[in-house]
Amino acid sequence: MKRIIDLNCDMGEGFGHWSYGDAPDEALMAIISSANVATGFHAGDPALMNRVVALAKEHGVNIGAHPGYRDLQGFGRRYIKCSDEELVNDIVYQIGALREFCRRHGVRLQHVKPHGALYMEAAKNESLSNHLIEVLRACAPDLMLFCMDISITYKVARASGQPVIREFYADREYDNSGSIVFARKVAQFDPEQIARKCLRACREGRVETVEGGDIPIAFESICFHSDTPGALEIGRAVRAALTENGISIASAATVLENAA
Repeated sequence: MKRIIDLNCDMGEGFGHWSYGDAPDEALMAIISSANVATGFHAGDPALMNRVVALAKEHGVNIGAHPGYRDLQGFGRRYIKCSDEELVNDIVYQIGALREFCRRHGVRLQHVKPHGALYMEAAKNESLSNHLIEVLRACAPDLMLFCMDISITYKVARASGQPVIREFYADREYDNSGSIVFARKVAQFDPEQIARKCLRACREGRVETVEGGDIPIAFESICFHSDTPGALEIGRAVRAALTENGISIASAATVLENAA
């Protein structure tokens, strides 16, 4: 039974006058403890990054970089074939951009969480994960890395000493391997059903799969996506279900300290 959990959501996923999803960042900030801020390649721009960092500071929400493939048209959910070096350089570039906005507002960058197809590629690609962790150890050794429990990324980070947070996905399905089922388009979910799923995961450490299985799941943070239809209602339902059952929402750092 978990007594404390981080709750994270993707933020700033727009560009110029365009925005993706129907949940305002201002409303979501009141629900979460960690914000994954789009850093310009799949969504986001300098003005939006600055605005979201300021919002996070105002609400006491911890900030993470959310770098993706260079894919504005496909929202970072299309696989792009390129070298590990090119991908990691793109990640470092995006982290650096957001870190400067954090410095501008006098707050610390807490974590990095790859977005979409890049997240899924790193999860299964040992070469990419090794290169990413090697570079993080050199330029950001205290930066937490958000990933799945069953991912290669998690194993490499743990072995190297990079701080790492495992995620449970509220608004994604799981398969029997323990991986999320990657989706480019997400259907409408019942917020109360999602809340029950998250509460069970916290209480029992288990989740049902699309194949009809029931598997163990380990995590320190729960994620939901701002572009999922009904995201605001999902976030509110999940937070209410947890707090009403004695589970506190806290920063990822606090969760790790309590797990130690």
